[in-house]
Amino acid sequence: MEIRNIAIIAHVDHGKTTLTDALMRQCGAIGEGISMDSNTLEQERGITIYSKNASITYKNTKINIVDTPGHADFGSEVERVLRSIDSVLLVVDAQEGPMPQTRFVLKKSLELGLKPIVVINKIDKPAADPHRAEEQVLELFLELGANDAQSSFPVVYANGRAGIAKLKLTDESSNLSPLLDIILKHVPSASAEDFSVKFLRFQPFNLGYDNFLGRLAIGRIYEGIMKDGQNVFIKNAEKETRKGKIRKIYTFRGLEKVESKEAIAGDIVMIAGLPDIFIGETIAADENSSPLPAIKIDEPTISLMFLVNNSPFGGREGKFVTSRQIREYLERELEVNVGLKVDFFSTDNFKVYGRGEFHIAILLENMRRAGYEVQVSQPQAIIREEKGEKFEPFEEVVIDTPAQFQGAIIEKLGVRGITLKNIIHHAETVRLFLEGPTRGLLGYRSQFVIDTRGEGILSSRFIGFRPYYGEIRKRIQGSMISMASGKSSGFSLWGLQERGTLYIGPGVEVYVGMVIGNTSKGEELHVNPTKGKELSNMRSKASDDAIELTPPYSLSIERGLEIMAEDEYLEITPGSVRLRKPR
Repeated sequence: MEIRNIAIIAHVDHGKTTLTDALMRQCGAIGEGISMDSNTLEQERGITIYSKNASITYKNTKINIVDTPGHADFGSEVERVLRSIDSVLLVVDAQEGPMPQTRFVLKKSLELGLKPIVVINKIDKPAADPHRAEEQVLELFLELGANDAQSSFPVVYANGRAGIAKLKLTDESSNLSPLLDIILKHVPSASAEDFSVKFLRFQPFNLGYDNFLGRLAIGRIYEGIMKDGQNVFIKNAEKETRKGKIRKIYTFRGLEKVESKEAIAGDIVMIAGLPDIFIGETIAADENSSPLPAIKIDEPTISLMFLVNNSPFGGREGKFVTSRQIREYLERELEVNVGLKVDFFSTDNFKVYGRGEFHIAILLENMRRAGYEVQVSQPQAIIREEKGEKFEPFEEVVIDTPAQFQGAIIEKLGVRGITLKNIIHHAETVRLFLEGPTRGLLGYRSQFVIDTRGEGILSSRFIGFRPYYGEIRKRIQGSMISMASGKSSGFSLWGLQERGTLYIGPGVEVYVGMVIGNTSKGEELHVNPTKGKELSNMRSKASDDAIELTPPYSLSIERGLEIMAEDEYLEITPGSVRLRKPR
């Protein structure tokens, strides 16, 4: 049976996973209601966070599919799989056209010499313009330096939700067979050459864990045949060699893992038995085999401190609260989260480097769900020094917004050092192209939602380190800090809500130093949120006014990371997210 290996890449929410699910349903690999996004967080947020493998069989050909995230913060998940496949399906929304992450994933694919297949998806949208989207994709290919072969990409028009694909918009179609036929026609066969005469060479691009089998490695067999029980040599980028033995081999059938005695070159498999294997290392049958090129990952752009939660409420909700337990979790995470870096320079606090606020927020959300308590400092952009000159990460920002909000957006981002590069008008909406330092974007997204009344779409991508921009004043609000411990009262909050935005409602336990809201005038305000109404035997109309409380701006991890001040900590427990001033 021939093998084809493809990855599905796109900007966030352009329909990768929906299209993948539809392909698998048509080929009988999964049933109704089953999806590639099986992780709880992915289902809650409606996005892909982790790269995942599946396979389908079509016309006696096995097609291995890798579904990748579309959010820029999880770009490392995309980067590490592209080396292991032979072509990509570049999915583009027929209404939105190419977006920042489209550029990022396409650039990586073209650099590796891959020839993409373009899928113009969501052609059923009321404002869809497939022809304009196709022209924008071609412009992007040329802008990124695609060669003639890459620029002559095949185009398929699709409605992933309905499971329909067409080669021409006027074609009649009832399924995705036109897309599957294009895959067979344009994706080179991974098993075309006779690699069986060569020694085994295998490289993992993903890791997993099983309570009985230990660490699992998912990767591609580049040469030779892999056999159960085979003795192998493991080589890293420094060309150091160690020995190991393959205990189990699993191939993919749909979303299921099927145990096999052997697997051939070109296939993507999962193996067990190598407890110290890492992403990018080479597993070879011959000790003298040269290692495969290392998988390179772009560097992190932000950093923050992870500390033991020493607040007055520390240890109330979490099962794992010590620095040793936090360290062990981060060490395990480093094995599979290649976009993450950690400095273990102290026994009590650790400096964590990530690809963005959302990347860190997902890590913290997984920690709290596993029973951990931790507090973190404000995220900071990483500043480099080279030859006495400072450099910092810059980002390209693309914003789609109703035209009436563009003035407020440009003004507020301009104060943050982010400058307008281009504007494209589409009917009643505009698309703004901006560039600026990552520092200027940190903490802006919640303000953006307010400025656009929830109607805007903001996307960004890292474009490199550039000379340090200079001072940026972002925070215009101050903090409202509790000066008492106890339960918050509605009467007290009623008076305080006039000073700014509250993060808590009535009946919430507070402690001294806890940040319960922000102040609109920018000053720090120490308040008593526990004060109740004084009781007396006198009655008057004014004293009996009904208390009307504005719903609080409840803190999530992402919101907390955005709005926290430089001298504050975000306290994260299994049941709570709080801001606090250190003691």
